[in-house]
Amino acid sequence: MKINWFPGHMRKSQRELLDMMPKVDVVIEVLDARLPQASSNPLLQELRGQRPCIKLLNKSDLADPQTTAAWVTCFEQQQGVRALPIEAKQRGEVDRIQKLCRKLVPKRGSKGRDIRALVVGIPNVGKSTLINTLIGRKIARVGDKPAITTCPQQVDLRNGIRLFDSPGLLWPNLQDHHGSQCLAASGAIGDNALDTIEVARFSAEFLCSRYPQRLQERYKLTALPLAGDELLEAIGRRRGCLISGGEVDPVRAAELLLHEMRGGKLGRISFEEPPGTGEIKAR
Repeated sequence: MKINWFPGHMRKSQRELLDMMPKVDVVIEVLDARLPQASSNPLLQELRGQRPCIKLLNKSDLADPQTTAAWVTCFEQQQGVRALPIEAKQRGEVDRIQKLCRKLVPKRGSKGRDIRALVVGIPNVGKSTLINTLIGRKIARVGDKPAITTCPQQVDLRNGIRLFDSPGLLWPNLQDHHGSQCLAASGAIGDNALDTIEVARFSAEFLCSRYPQRLQERYKLTALPLAGDELLEAIGRRRGCLISGGEVDPVRAAELLLHEMRGGKLGRISFEEPPGTGEIKAR
């Protein structure tokens, strides 16, 4: 599956990051806990230099907890990196971020010397939700569609920390086939850039390989076909996604599976494991 999705405003955001980085003390990278590698941006490590980085594994309520714990351990082996699994809407969890910022930048945080934290991440990982939760009110636009934030903004938390929000930045060269499929399956890439049936086919095969019992329980299937098309047809037939003549509507079946998987209806799912722990691959 080839995905060509790099809107013009993302090129602009790269230039903005280059301009903003010298003013930043700590980088907060928001990742999708279900796919921490695919939802990261290789360019960021080069741009941040020696600045400390907090990697937030957001949407941890949707991810496999054991796999998330393994990712935290993996990230914290990197110099200058701390990692936290969070649910961006939960105030109690994101409060930990402020404490970690102060720990990583101990010489700032006093009056007139705010800790300057840059929040970055690919579209639809929850940057705006995180900022809104941190300040206790809605200031950044939030939505379930990719690329909601399209211009940089600055937020004073009035506690010695100043946040810089940046537009969603997605690595433009999506050559990692498995990674790009995971991004599409999670909903991080706009639907107009991909084939819904193809994404659902990948998702079905992945779930069959990694979480077969979840599929059987959710869709009351006694046996699981190995092929994605056959599995989509079985799901569609069980859920009444039919057209005239009793045939399964493949688009409706694909949309159903993706909607329920993304919404956590199939349980907590992780698409990736840390390197060296047996990378999850779909058949």
